[in-house]
Order: sequence, then structure tokens, then C-alpha cells
Amino acid sequence: MAPSTTPTLRQQRLGVELRKLREQAGLTSTGAAELLGVTQARISSIESGRYAVSAERVRAFARAYACTDETLIGALCGMTGGRTRGWWDEYREHLPAPLVDLAELEHHAAELRVALVIHIPALLQTTDHARALFSEVVPPLLPYEAEHRLSHRIKRQAVLHRDPPIPYTALIHEAALRMGFGGPRVARAQLQHIIDMSERDNVTVRVLPFGSDAFPGTGQSIDYAYGPVQKLDTVQVDTHFGCEFVDAEAQLIKFRSVLDRMERASLKPAETRDFIHRLVREI
Repeated sequence: MAPSTTPTLRQQRLGVELRKLREQAGLTSTGAAELLGVTQARISSIESGRYAVSAERVRAFARAYACTDETLIGALCGMTGGRTRGWWDEYREHLPAPLVDLAELEHHAAELRVALVIHIPALLQTTDHARALFSEVVPPLLPYEAEHRLSHRIKRQAVLHRDPPIPYTALIHEAALRMGFGGPRVARAQLQHIIDMSERDNVTVRVLPFGSDAFPGTGQSIDYAYGPVQKLDTVQVDTHFGCEFVDAEAQLIKFRSVLDRMERASLKPAETRDFIHRLVREI
């Protein structure tokens, strides 16, 4: 298969997981190349995600690396082949690569779980709310840049409506619900939209109120995408310089723990809906 000069996050992740299997087998890239009958340069290209591999080749790698975890092998095979074009690819020339990769990550996730303190989760934002947010980006976005980001964000929300639906849990701090971006009319509609979405069978919304006696974590946003197996989970966190993706096992364990603690400290789903209804009446 042809090499890719700009591998996607998914292609890079497959390469990383193959490298982990090689290292767990105690093999150097040169040793692996000899076992598999390829060059060391080919091994490096595959592990960097720049060279697509087939499911057959992944199984050959697994045999060479003495990996017997069939569930993991099957999941890795599902990530093979050349780049599969999705709706997000039309944005690659218009948006930063991590934003496009985030949409692909959400599309392939088995489950999504997010936590935010200041902002409403992107997949629960109304068009007017998102537009108000993009008007405050620093440095300012040009009108066409804002529209690209807006349409990309709204299209990402399709993962919550597909069949079968993807399980989605949003942990939202009360501060985010009270920010009022766009003014009273936009804020009221945004809160009602969260209530409406929370009534979907696949969507769970829980609020962490100001009166809670616990606040796990550091306040940073967390987007946790569950893979087909736990080893393939990925976390996306926001920074002032864009998205950052995390997949080291120790970090994944820590983020799952933080989310678990935030969930325990938050209101139950029915209590959350009642809470947001009160906020709507206050606006």
C-alpha cells in the first residue's frame, strides 16, 4: 500500500500500538524486519502511520510478536487499510488537523464521555451558542474561518443521532450553564437544548453544582473516547494552542478515575434536568 505523508490520528495510533507490541516482544525494529521479511525502514514507516497496512499484515505482526490477545488483534485489524474518507476530510484544508482528527475519533468511538467546567460540550451546543463562542476566539477568526468551524462542529453532533446510537455522557459544571454566551435568548435556548438531548436514551447529562463538596480534577476539559478495547481508548484535552491527544495507559487510568469521581459528585440525570429547568426560568 502507498505511504501517506500526512497520516491521520487513527493511522498514527495503529502504528503506535504495533510498536508497543514489538517492544513488549523485546524486538528492535531491525529484528522485527528480519522476522517479517521487510526492511527496517518499512517497519519505521508503518509504526509512524505513514505506510498503511492490511489486516493480514497486522495478524502477521501479531504472530511475530507473540501476541495472543485476539480481541486486541481484531480491533487493530479494524483500523487497517488506507485512509477511509469521511465527511471530516473536506475540512482538512480549512481547519487545524487536530480538529479534523477529533471528528474522526468521535466517529469511530464505541462510547464518549466528556467533562467541562466553563463551556458546554461541543456535541450539545446549539448553532447560535457555537457561533457566539467562535466570535470570541483569540486571535479573531475571519468570517469564513468561523463558518468552517461552525459547520464542522454541528456535523460532529451526528454521532449522537446515528443508528445504533453511541452512548454519550456529559458532566457539566454549573459555571458552564451560567456563562450566558450570546445573551439571554441564546442562553435560554441552549439550556433547553441540553434538557431535550438529555432525554435521549443514549445521552446522559449530569451537573456538578456550585454547592458540591467535591471537585475532582484540575478543571480542564476532558473528552474520553472509548475504543473497541480499553487499550485503544483516547483522551482529548483542550489547551490554548489547540487539541492534545493522550493514549498512554497510565494517563488513561487517571482520566477514567477523575471522570468517575466527577460523576459521583454530580447530580443524577433527573435531578440535573430539574436543575437546568430552574436555570431556564431564572434567565
